[in-house]
Amino acid sequence: MLTDENLKALLEGIIYVAPEPVTLDGILKALEGEDRERVKEKLRELVADYEQSTHGIHVRQVANGYKFSTKAEHHEVLRKYVKSLKPPVRLSKPALETLAVIAYRQPVTVPEIDEVRGVDSGGVIHTLLEKKLVVTSGRKSVVGRPILYRTSKDFLVHFGLKDVGELPSLKEFEELAKRALGAEWTEEAVPATSGEAATAPAEAATEESREPGHPANESPDD
Repeated sequence: MLTDENLKALLEGIIYVAPEPVTLDGILKALEGEDRERVKEKLRELVADYEQSTHGIHVRQVANGYKFSTKAEHHEVLRKYVKSLKPPVRLSKPALETLAVIAYRQPVTVPEIDEVRGVDSGGVIHTLLEKKLVVTSGRKSVVGRPILYRTSKDFLVHFGLKDVGELPSLKEFEELAKRALGAEWTEEAVPATSGEAATAPAEAATEESREPGHPANESPDD
């Protein structure tokens, strides 16, 4: 049986990650075997905890469920902050395909990227450089000395990775890309690359840099 502290912590986590208001029934389904009345009691305690002035968010009951929301008294400052944020990075499918090739074969040259993708990638590389997702990494010691490209620090930030050693499989990369960059993707678009990392991905957004607009960091109500 869960302790009171662990139960409240789990309730907090469930509400935090839920994209929509989470119902009591939904919570009970996740917490198999927990008593309904006990869960309701801990939910009331959690709501009371977040109503204290030391918290900038609170737990609201919305549409017969629970969700995190910013507090009305902070809306003026939060609205100003949200307006100052840079728009989220969005990538086209060709750009994402190219980024995947760079990520898994870095450092890599444009001709090598073109060989994998089967099309010219020069323009897409320029886009990725502009978005600061890739950077140059010297020149390859071959005839013509083509420029080498690798992923950047911003790439790690967007995908919630500590370093490139945490790169997931291409299948998992697909899911990370959809969440982090809002890009369209088909797995077949990028052939499997040699040396794919076998480690599991960082839980990109579990902590995934919650972007503004999520219930936990939502823009203030108008």
